[in-house]
Parts: sequence; C-alpha cells; structure tokens
Amino acid sequence: MKNKFFEKEINLLKSLPKSKRNITKRKDDKKQSVITEAKKFGFNYWDGPREYGYGGYNYDGRWIAVAKDIISHFKLKNNSKILDIGSGKGFLLHDLKLQNNSFETYGLDISEYAIKKSILGMKGKIILHNAKDPLPYEDNFFDLVLSINTLHNLKKEEIISCLNEINRILKNQNNCYIVVDSYLNEMQKEIFESWVLTAEFYGYPNEWFEVFEKGGYKGFYSWTIIK
Repeated sequence: MKNKFFEKEINLLKSLPKSKRNITKRKDDKKQSVITEAKKFGFNYWDGPREYGYGGYNYDGRWIAVAKDIISHFKLKNNSKILDIGSGKGFLLHDLKLQNNSFETYGLDISEYAIKKSILGMKGKIILHNAKDPLPYEDNFFDLVLSINTLHNLKKEEIISCLNEINRILKNQNNCYIVVDSYLNEMQKEIFESWVLTAEFYGYPNEWFEVFEKGGYKGFYSWTIIK
C-alpha cells in the first residue's frame, strides 16, 4: 500500500543555491562545547565562525524565488495570514511580503539575537517563542504555516505537540509546509551526524512519517539531506 504521505512531498526550496559544506572540518571541530554554544542560537550560531552554525546569515535575495513558489503552490490570496515557525531574521517573510504587500506576516523564533537582527520591515513582526510550547494564536487563524529547518530542533514528543498546535491554528490543515533533517541511507546518515549541531530528533523518512501520523499532520514537507 502506498504511504499516504508520499503525495505530500514537494521541494519548495529547489531554487536555493546548494550550500558548500566542509564536512571533514565540521567533524573535527564538533566538540561538546561547540554544540552547547550552537544551541544558544546567539551571535555565534548565526554570524560567528562556520563551526558554530551558518557562518554569517545575511540577506541576499535568495528567498524571493522560494516565496514565489510558495505563493503559487498554496494559491495565496490577498490578505493571507502567514506564520513562519523558526523565522530567524525574517528573510522569507520579508520576501513573501515583497510579492504581495497585503499579506499579514507573523514569525516566531527562539533566538533573541535573530529577532534583534531581523530584516527591516519584519521588526516587531517576529516574537520570541519556543515551538515546544502552545502557539500563541487563536484557532483557525492562519491561511498558511511554514517551518523550515526548525522542528527537528525539538524532541520527538515536542514535535508531535507542535504539529497538533499547527493544525489548531490553521484554517485549512493542508496549508502547511515543513522542512526537516533526514537521510535515505547509512552513508547519508553518517555524513549528517558528522555535521549536525542542533537537531534533537531526526531519522529516516519512515521515522518522520510516524511523527507526522501521531501529530495528525496533513500538510506538505521536504527533507534537508546532507550529501
């Protein structure tokens, strides 16, 4: 029997340039102190040395094409309310708003640093919040919820709880897109575990499908796979 989640896989990040990763160096640098610092999601994670995270996370317009693909896929209309869980500095929300100024954009992130450094136009739109806790929004409030490379930073039961919360705040539970860490074989798993700093839960697609099932997830998804 075909897995019901297969039809919901779509790569809406296909336009993004491929990241250049020095896996060997990260593996050599990956000490517990580095992991602990990365999980603070402060300056070092975003804009410090590459060993701690992004190695500098700056706006360069790369999310514009992603925003266009999201709008097209979900057929967003004027005045759509959009939430980005783990919005960081707000680049994607900014570029969604750039395509249609009537969109109502909301973001939440665990990083005080990222919120402080959020892009012009998003300041005041992103709130400090941990996605493991109930989402601070009314039932059936949003037309679209996004969460890109964030939910895997929660523990398994916290992800399930967050997925239930996402269902609660959506008008249409199909209108969600999440991206999480995964791998398709043992080689990819080994590479991933050499690179990852902040993920609390990760697994093969079937392990994620179990989480999706328990969380009642009905939206779309894709994987971040490090090769």
